[in-house]
Order: sequence, then C-alpha cells, then structure tokens
Amino acid sequence: MTGMLKKWDNAIFGRYQNHYAQELEHSLQGCESLLDVGCGAYSPIRFFKQRLPHTMGIDAHEPSIERSRAENIHDDYRLMNVMEMDSVFGENSFDAVIASDLIEHLTKEDGLVLLKKMEKVARKKVVIYTPNGFLPQRAYDNNDLQVHLSGWEVDEMKALGYEVTGINGWKPLRGEFAEMRYKPKVLWGRVSLLTQPYTRHRPHLAFAIMCVKTL
Repeated sequence: MTGMLKKWDNAIFGRYQNHYAQELEHSLQGCESLLDVGCGAYSPIRFFKQRLPHTMGIDAHEPSIERSRAENIHDDYRLMNVMEMDSVFGENSFDAVIASDLIEHLTKEDGLVLLKKMEKVARKKVVIYTPNGFLPQRAYDNNDLQVHLSGWEVDEMKALGYEVTGINGWKPLRGEFAEMRYKPKVLWGRVSLLTQPYTRHRPHLAFAIMCVKTL
C-alpha cells in the first residue's frame, strides 16, 4: 500500500480501529485501579495503561502472564485460578474489574459465578467482553483454556443488569478467532469496520458485545 493510500485508509478507517479499547477506556472514566481477570498476553489495557494509576493482571496460563509482563502492560501480576479471585482480593478491592474474551471459556454455570465474584471485588464498574452468542473455538498456542464452552446473549446480559454495546461490526462477517470469513480479508476487514457504527447501537447484530455494569 503506497503512502498516499495509507493516509486515505487511516483517514477513513482509523477511527474504527481498536474500537473495543476505545469503548473500554471510555467506560473506565473515573476509575483509578483495575483488575484484569484472565488478562492474557495482550490485554486491550495496553492502549491506555498510562491513564490508569494502578492495574493488576491475573491469569491461569503462565506463558501469557510472562508475555504480558514483558510488554509491561500491568503494574502487578498473579498466576492463579481466576475463580478464586474473591478469596485473594477483598470486597471492593478495585474500582473496576474487567474480563475480556474470558467468560466464553467457562461453562454457563461457572460464568455466572464469575460475574458474581467480579461484582463483589469491584467498587464501581464491571466490564465483560465476549462474542455475541456461542462461537465455536478450538484450543491454540498450546493452551487448552482457549476452547469455548459457553455463549452469552445480549438479552441475558441486559437481564443481569449490564448495558450492552456492539463491537467488531456485523456478526456474519467474522468467524473463529474473530477472523474474516471472506477473502480478500483486508477488503472485508474494512467492510466490517464500516459496519461498526451501525452495530454499536444494535448489539444483537454485532459479532461481539461489551457489557458494562455500574455498581
């Protein structure tokens, strides 16, 4: 892509890049401490970490913790079973508690328990990011924890007290690992970005959902 084309591409599509990170940052206004549950190797917090005085990442997969630590994404880390968070951290320990691409790796029963634990540890906000409905996904990167075990719908998250925003554009355009279903992927990726403003306010149509509960 030539320099001029890159400039045009950025001018048209740049505002929609990393839209989950943008929405997440906006939702965390007024929060000064954050617990990133199942932080993985490349948490979206990396895009705006400097705006949060203190963050901690917890994960059960040690290689992911080490990669995140190498990127200096969080201030502190703990290798642990995330389902034990409420026994490690006291009630109202963090302004915000988030889980990005985690809850779908748990059974529905465990996912509901996770939500309760997050709401217990958080003071102000709980944020969940997950595919919209069940999305089959296999293990990868030598990590069996990456298999999807449950799906979460817009209406059920609203019933649990969460405000829901659509993320990643129109659902039919993406498949496993959020990759584009059609080729050329660069072209269809841009189409997906263009659908983001529409699906943001119509989360039932979006590939993924960001769910925010204010406590």
